Amino acid sequence: MSTSTLERPPAAASSPPGQRTPSPATRSLPRWAGVLGVFGVWFMVWLFTRGTDTLVLPGRDHTPLHESLTQFRDSIIANRDTNPVMQVTTAIAEVFRSTMDWLQRMVSTPNLPRPVPEIGWLGVTGFVTWAGFVLANWRIALLVAATFTSFGLFGYWTDAIDLLLVTLLAVSMGVLIGLPLAILIGTNRRADTAISWVLDLMQTMPTFVYLIPVVLFFGIGASGAVVCTLVYALPPMIRIAGHGIRTVSTETIEATESTGQSRWQRLTKVQLPLARKTIIVGLNQSIMAALSIATIASFIDGPGLGKPVLNGLIKGDVGAAVVPGLLIVAMAVMLDRTTTAASERSEITARGGGFDPRTRRILIVSGGVGALVLVWVSRYFPWAAEFPALALGGWVADLAGASVTWVTDTFGIAATALKDGVSAVLLNPLQAFLAESPWWLAAAGITALAFVLGRARAVVPTVVCLAGIWYFDLWHDAMITLNMTLVATVVVMALALVFGVWMARSRWMDLALRPVLDAGQTIPPFVYLIPVLALFGPTRFTAIVAGIVYAAPAAIKLVADGVKGVSPTTLEAARSTGSTTWQEITKVQLPMARGSLVLAANQGLLYVLAMAVIGGLVGAGALGYDVVLGFSRSEEWGKGMAAGITIVLLGVMIDRIARAAAEHDPVPKDPAKRTWWRPLGGA
Repeated sequence: MSTSTLERPPAAASSPPGQRTPSPATRSLPRWAGVLGVFGVWFMVWLFTRGTDTLVLPGRDHTPLHESLTQFRDSIIANRDTNPVMQVTTAIAEVFRSTMDWLQRMVSTPNLPRPVPEIGWLGVTGFVTWAGFVLANWRIALLVAATFTSFGLFGYWTDAIDLLLVTLLAVSMGVLIGLPLAILIGTNRRADTAISWVLDLMQTMPTFVYLIPVVLFFGIGASGAVVCTLVYALPPMIRIAGHGIRTVSTETIEATESTGQSRWQRLTKVQLPLARKTIIVGLNQSIMAALSIATIASFIDGPGLGKPVLNGLIKGDVGAAVVPGLLIVAMAVMLDRTTTAASERSEITARGGGFDPRTRRILIVSGGVGALVLVWVSRYFPWAAEFPALALGGWVADLAGASVTWVTDTFGIAATALKDGVSAVLLNPLQAFLAESPWWLAAAGITALAFVLGRARAVVPTVVCLAGIWYFDLWHDAMITLNMTLVATVVVMALALVFGVWMARSRWMDLALRPVLDAGQTIPPFVYLIPVLALFGPTRFTAIVAGIVYAAPAAIKLVADGVKGVSPTTLEAARSTGSTTWQEITKVQLPMARGSLVLAANQGLLYVLAMAVIGGLVGAGALGYDVVLGFSRSEEWGKGMAAGITIVLLGVMIDRIARAAAEHDPVPKDPAKRTWWRPLGGA
C-alpha cells in the first residue's frame, strides 16, 4: 500500500438524496455561550462609553410628557358629571357599596337603631363552623371555629369580619369573571396570548398607581376596596386555572374525541375535573392576593384589618401592626385549608374515607340545628352578640414590639454586614453595568439577549417594551429597578427550586412549609417591612428582601405542585433503570414540570415588580419612589403614572423573554437541519 494511500483522508460519508452534509460553518454554540458573547461585547463597549447618554432625570424634574399626563387626569376630574364611563362606574360602585353595607349590618357592625349586628359573634362562629364541616370535614370545622374565636379574643372582631366580607365579595366576583376567561385561555392559544398581556398589566401595575383611577371612578371606602382587591386578585385565578386546563393530557382529550363527545362535554367531563387541583391552587392564590392587599386598600378607607395595621405603622408601633397582621395570616390559612379540603372531599369519600354517609348526614342535620340555635341566641342575648373585651391583643402587641427590638439589637451588626457584602459584590456592579450604560447600548444588549434566548418571539415584544420605556422618559430609573428585580427574581427561583422540589418529594416538609408560605404570602407587606427596615435600614437591599419574602411563597407552591404532578409511573420507570435521586429530579421531574417552572418564574417576577412601589417607601428609589411621589402629590401624578407604566413594560419584557426561552423549539435531531441561529445545545 502506497504512502499516498495511507495519507489520503477518508471519503466523506455519503448523504441521503436531497440532504445536505452539514459543514462546520452551519454549527453554532449553545445558548449559554451566546449569552456570554453578548455580555462580553456589551462590557467592552461599556468600558469606553460608561456614564454617557444614560437619560438621567434628576430629582423631581418633569418632562412635557409627564405634564401632559397630569393634565389628562385633571380634565377627567373636571368633566366627571357628564362622562358616560363615570356614570357606569358610579352605578357599579353603588352596587358594591350597598352590598357591603347590608352584609356589614348583618354580621359585623350595628344595624341601627339595633346596637349590635343582626347576627352576633356567637351565631356567626356557629354557622361558619357548621359550614366548614359541610364543605370539608371536622378538622376544618375546628380550624374555622378557632380562627373566628381568635378574631374576638384579640379585639379585632369587626375589622376581621369586614376584611373577610371584602375578600369573599371580591374573590366571588373574581371566580365569576376569571373562570370563563381561564377556560378561554386554556383552550385557545390566541386568546391566551391576548389575555396574558392584560393580565401582566393588571398584575404588574403598582397598586398605588391604580388606586388613583379606582378612587376617581369608584370612590373611596368599601366600593373602592372591593374593586382594587378584585383587580389584584383576578390575574392569579385566570393564569393558574388556565394553565391547569391547558396542561390536561392530549392523549386523554383525543380519547374523548374518539367517543364522539362534544366540546362542552369534553370541557365539563374531562378538562375541568382533571384540572381541579390546579384550579383550586389558582383560587387559593387569588385569596392570598386579596388578603395581602388589605393594608394598601386602607389607604382609600377600605374596611378591614388593614386599618389597624396602617395606623400602627403610622404611629411606629410595631406590635399594634403585627397583631392584626397575624390575624390576616390566620384568616388566609383558614381559607386556604378550607378550599383545599373541600376540593378533596369527593375523592376521600370515593375511597371510603371520612364518616359513613348516613352518619355524616345525621351530623350535618344536627349541626345545622345547633348553628340555628346559636344564631337565635346571638340575636337576643347581648353577651352572644358582642364579643367581650379582652386584653390579649395588647399583651401580644407588647411582646411583638419587644421581640423586634431584641432581634434588631442582636442581629443588627450581622445584618449590616450582609447588606454591605451583597451590595458590594452583586448589586453595585450590576447596577453600574445597567444604569451607567448609554441607553442605546443597554437597549441593544437587552435586545441581543432576547434574540439569543428566545429568537424572534422574544425580540418583538422586547423592542416594543424598550421603546415604551424610552418614550416615558424614565430610562435611568428603569434600569435601576431592573437591576433590583433581576437579583430578587433569581433568588426567588433558587428558593422555589430547592424548597418546591423538597415539598414535592417529602410529605412532612410539605405539611411543615405550607403554613409558613401562607404566612409569608399573606402578611401585609407593610407589616414585615418594619422588622426588615429596622434590620437593614432604608436601602434598596430592604426593598429586595421584601420582594423576595412576598414573591417566594407563590413560586415555591407552583414548583411543588408541578413536580408533585409528575406521573408516578414515569418515576417508577426512571427508578427501574437505576437513576439516582439527583438524576430523577433533574432528568425527569423538573423537565416534565417545565410548564409549572415557567409559571412560577412568571409569578415570582410579577410579584417582585408589584413590590417595587413598596420598596420605594423604604429607600429603594427609582421607579418605586416616582410612583409613591405621584400618589402623594397631585402635581406629580403624571410622573408617577409614567413610572407605573414603565414598571409594567419591564415586567412584560422580562416575562416574554423568559417564556420564549422556555418554549423555544428543540433542536432537530437531523444535523443537516441545524443552522447558525439554532444552537446545538438544545432549548
